[in-house]
Amino acid sequence: MEEELNQSGEKQEEAVPGTPSEAGDLSDIDERSKRLVEAEKQVEQYKDLLLRKAAEFDNYKKRVDNEAATVLKFARVDLISDLLPIVDDFERSLKLGKDRKESESFSKGVELIYQKLIRFLESHGLKAMETVGKEFDVHYHDALLQIQRTDVPPHTVVEEVEKGYLLDDRVIRHAKVVVSSSPMIDETTSEASAEKPPDRAIEPSAQQVPDGPDEIQRRES
Repeated sequence: MEEELNQSGEKQEEAVPGTPSEAGDLSDIDERSKRLVEAEKQVEQYKDLLLRKAAEFDNYKKRVDNEAATVLKFARVDLISDLLPIVDDFERSLKLGKDRKESESFSKGVELIYQKLIRFLESHGLKAMETVGKEFDVHYHDALLQIQRTDVPPHTVVEEVEKGYLLDDRVIRHAKVVVSSSPMIDETTSEASAEKPPDRAIEPSAQQVPDGPDEIQRRES
C-alpha cells in the first residue's frame, strides 16, 4: 500500500505544472517556434528573390534574342548593297537590248537572269523605291538637279537617275532624282509716272463797270 501511495504521489508531483522540467520544455518549444517562424520568413524572402531573378533572366534572354535577331537581320546589308551596282548594270543592259532589235533573244536571256536575281533579293527584304511623281523627301531622295516645270507642283520628283532601295523598311541607298521647281517670273519694274503739276488757279478777270454820265460829259468836252 505504501508503495502504491508513493507511486501515486510521484505521478501527482510529475503532473503538477510549473516544475523546472516543464518550464524548460515550454521555453524550448517557444524557441523552436520562433526559429520556425524566422525560417518561414527566410523561405518567403528567398522565394521572392528567386522569382525576381527568374523574371530578370527572362527579360535578359528576350533582349539578347532581339539583339541577335537584329544583328542577323541587318548583317546582310553590306552584301546586298554590294550587289546593287550589278543590278544597275543588268537594268542598263536590258534597256540597251530593247533599243536593239537584233539581239532580242539575248535580251530575253539577260532579263530572265535579272528577274531571278531580283526575286532572290526581294526574298531577303529588298524593295525598290517608287519615286517619280512623289514629293521630294530628304530621307529617301538625293536631288541631283532642279528643273522648271509647270505641269507638276514644285518639289516633285520628275525623273529617276538611280534607283533607291529599302531593306526591311530601312534605307540602304537613297534614290538620285531630278526635282521640279517653280517657273521663274520676270519681274518688270514699272516706271513711275510723272506727277502732273498742279493746275494754276485762274484769277477771275476784272469786271468792266459802265461809264457814268459825268465820265461821258468829260470825254465829250
